[in-house]
Amino acid sequence: MKRRRIDAGLTQRELAARAGVSYGSLRLFEETGKVSLEALVKIAFVLEAEAEFEHLFPPRPPKTIDDVIGRPVRQRVRKR
Repeated sequence: MKRRRIDAGLTQRELAARAGVSYGSLRLFEETGKVSLEALVKIAFVLEAEAEFEHLFPPRPPKTIDDVIGRPVRQRVRKR
């Protein structure tokens, strides 16, 4: 993120203000990598880096053949 911030021409204080996080939180994040999830998401949106999260949540493998071929799964109807 530090590289993206520098490439965007932002100081730590400017990025912190735009993202709505404290300067200390941003500085600590850049120094140690420790940051809250909320602050990380805010920073990522300002730096237009939200697509970087996609690799953290890969698509789940299909569980059934219906998942593979893309058929809608039939739902059971409850009888009253």
